Amino acid sequence: MVVTNPGENQAEHESKYDRESELKAFDNSKAGVKGLVDVGLAKIPRMFIHEQHKPDDKSGSTVSNFGIPIIDLEGLNKDPTLHTDIINKVRYACEKWGFFQVVNHGIPVSVLDEMIDGIHRFHEQELEVKKQLYSREYYTQKVIYNSNFDLYQAPAANWRDTLYCVLAPRPTSPEELPAVCRDIVIDLSNKVTRLGLTLFELLSEALGLNPSYLKDIGCAEGMFFLGHYYPPCPEPELTLGISAHSDSSFLTVLLQDQIGGLQVLHENQWVDVTPILLCVQAKTKHELTFNTRNRLISNDRFISVNHRVLANNIGPRISVACFFRTHLPPENALRLYGPIKELLSEENPPKYRETTVKDFVSHYFMKGLNGISALDHFKQ
Repeated sequence: MVVTNPGENQAEHESKYDRESELKAFDNSKAGVKGLVDVGLAKIPRMFIHEQHKPDDKSGSTVSNFGIPIIDLEGLNKDPTLHTDIINKVRYACEKWGFFQVVNHGIPVSVLDEMIDGIHRFHEQELEVKKQLYSREYYTQKVIYNSNFDLYQAPAANWRDTLYCVLAPRPTSPEELPAVCRDIVIDLSNKVTRLGLTLFELLSEALGLNPSYLKDIGCAEGMFFLGHYYPPCPEPELTLGISAHSDSSFLTVLLQDQIGGLQVLHENQWVDVTPILLCVQAKTKHELTFNTRNRLISNDRFISVNHRVLANNIGPRISVACFFRTHLPPENALRLYGPIKELLSEENPPKYRETTVKDFVSHYFMKGLNGISALDHFKQ
């Protein structure tokens, strides 16, 4: 009888594991995570297992209904007292949470429904159709489909596929957008742009600045659109839909369906973001949530919240994120952004050095979702 040491067998298995080959095989298939699910996978590949950042290692407990700020825009421009109250609520949300939900925002629920359906249609297309858009050329192509923008940088891959579209300041031509969601992507982006301008005015006023300040320095000029698809996962306890991170935009407008899974880190607790009802007559319930990345320009007065998405054994889960920032040259290198001078003083000196959107996003993409804030790289 030959007796083997389980530890030695495990060590031998570890030494034979070739992560780079597994990543390349997955990438070269161009089928994404959905392709794994379509072949009936019962166990997730090792590249998706989050050894150092397991979902059950929560860096704090998880709670629901913690009181995520909800901003009601009804009557914003009709009642000066109400306007001031809304600004105060936005200030509180940005200083304490870096995240808030909005009701009465003016975007019809039918548009939100169709946007969710459109992203579902795109990812449910035949693989050969999607393959035509599969790429990792983020700085030259305006429309891309792939899985995990940081596939080769992150400690572990995430359980999602994504459609990326550059929509402003130089819009992608309609012909370049996927036909199955072309019209609704254009419609939603136009409506979100208008809403974004209102929100940037509120953010400016919340900082004690002229309402047009953030718009005037270009924060609202660009839009980078992401349509996420999270297939059902056979082992959701071992992976994540998206690892903990803060966004690379000045403002993110997020739409998610009813499956849930989005969490924000608040006071060392992961807080479930429960979708809110926008209209009782809606055929489905959708929410718009807002994540601010104004920490750099506000010199830490506003925070940038860490958030993540849990994997789930049901789905697919659909979400849409509209990032207010430029993405492609030359627009992404035209301005330097640093702490706003009007907010600085001898008691409050700049905590970050100036940078362009290009350099910030390049660093963000290079490091991937590794659990370290991209802003740390730009500290004084």
